[in-house]
Amino acid sequence: MKRISLALLLAATPALAGPNITLSPAQSLSWETTPEGVAFAALSGDRWSEAYFAMVRLPAGTTSPPHVKSADMFGVMIEGQMTHATADQENPTIIGPGSYYHVPANLPHVSACVSATPCVTMLYQDGAFDFVPVQP
Repeated sequence: MKRISLALLLAATPALAGPNITLSPAQSLSWETTPEGVAFAALSGDRWSEAYFAMVRLPAGTTSPPHVKSADMFGVMIEGQMTHATADQENPTIIGPGSYYHVPANLPHVSACVSATPCVTMLYQDGAFDFVPVQP
């Protein structure tokens, strides 16, 4: 009887363990750089097929062409200073470390790293990654 009880207890242990905490030190992130120089480090999800979290690094001075994304984009600035604005917006608000932003899906906009240092942001997009250029 003791052997059966022990076997049942051991079999149930993984179910009792619960979820694990995920810790990813900055130096352990795996960055993939696009031909344009923008780097992505996946945190959760596959950005090509589903909603995802990622760290994103843009070189200083990078400005995107006007574009839309088919999913909402939410971010928190970690380093540098950025703007996210409609193409016709003059003097857009500059955001820096600790700042939050949200760019709604299908809103034509321009994103820019306006600091002298690279911009790093933690990004969540509620659908797969896309970048669709639009005419201003």
